[in-house]
Amino acid sequence: MTILIINGPNLNLLGVREKTIYGSQSFDQYYEELKLLYPNFALDYYQSNIEGEIINKIHECRLTHDGIVLNAAAYTHTSVAIRDAISAIDIPVIEVHISNVHKREAFRHVSLISASCVGVIAGFGLDSYRLGIEALTKLNKDK
Repeated sequence: MTILIINGPNLNLLGVREKTIYGSQSFDQYYEELKLLYPNFALDYYQSNIEGEIINKIHECRLTHDGIVLNAAAYTHTSVAIRDAISAIDIPVIEVHISNVHKREAFRHVSLISASCVGVIAGFGLDSYRLGIEALTKLNKDK
């Protein structure tokens, strides 16, 4: 199984920014753990602070990957374009969030991308990504 993990804006600063919300581990460190946990999967990782680059990556991977685990970060709440990109592809996308967005500011309670994703996982720290991979694994088995 080939899975692409996409992280949106500011997630390149995990382990540095707002540690009380996002923890002290960098995503690169966590990604290495995921690769060890899933040695039979092809896990790829992409991060961008730029909306258009995220959209381009979603378009590209429709031909090369079985699914996407997407943390669109702040674009979750603002990007119709990312929602449309998800809707335009035929592979499943799992929306993930490190924090429980529903316990945070009101503007974070609305996701523009959720309706285009097959599911949403939030509030389990970096483990939200592992849970997203597990969800894609189950979807792939149910095909």
